[in-house]
Amino acid sequence: MIDAVARRSESATTTDPRSASAWRALIADERHGPLPLLLLALTVLTGVVDAVSILTLGRVFVANMTGNIVFVGFAIGGAPGFSLSASLAALGGFLLGAFVGGRTIVAAERRRGVLLRDAVIVETGLLVAALVLAIATGAPFSEAIRDGLAALLATAMGLQNAVARKLAVPDLTTTVLTMTLTGIAADPHEPAHSPVVARRLLAIAAMLTGAIVGALLVVEVSAVAALALAAGLVAAAGTGATLAARHPGTWQQ
Repeated sequence: MIDAVARRSESATTTDPRSASAWRALIADERHGPLPLLLLALTVLTGVVDAVSILTLGRVFVANMTGNIVFVGFAIGGAPGFSLSASLAALGGFLLGAFVGGRTIVAAERRRGVLLRDAVIVETGLLVAALVLAIATGAPFSEAIRDGLAALLATAMGLQNAVARKLAVPDLTTTVLTMTLTGIAADPHEPAHSPVVARRLLAIAAMLTGAIVGALLVVEVSAVAALALAAGLVAAAGTGATLAARHPGTWQQ
């Protein structure tokens, strides 16, 4: 009896080696190297940026174009509270960002670390430009400023989305979670301690965290504060990507 209790106690306090291995795979996976951690940081960024756009730019998504196209339809249909110009500016910016991402992919010459580094450097410039514009004009923003901010932020997100698509780290698209949530529900055979499940849960937690923090900053402080956080996050990701790009490995290919 005593032995059984002792064994249960030991089991409760000892980390399952399979779970530890799953989480470790996120930072020591030779197939993807440091990419999962960097992409998770960009997923947090997405939550922050969409909090700014939804709460201050006229109900517009700058990262999720599926939702944004629906908002365009709402605006055309005359639903109150939706800005057609901001939604179209975001859509155009996103497509421009994806186009720039495509050119960046070609220039990176198949080196994933270099690709992420170059993309995040450009993305940092776009977010800093949005931050400067927001500081210079001050809230509440005029319609023209809202459209400009939506275009800048969406361009950054389009670039990020194109590059994340090319990097092809499973379940880390950084801007949408639809397939990630589908995978959790549709793959019951996947063991709970697998790296796949860990990555999916972390992606959801990352975007949720970004959205919560972004909303708190917008509501309790200002949109400028949330944009400053976004610029800081992308700059940190850029620093990490720059360091990662210097180290060769099979994950670079």
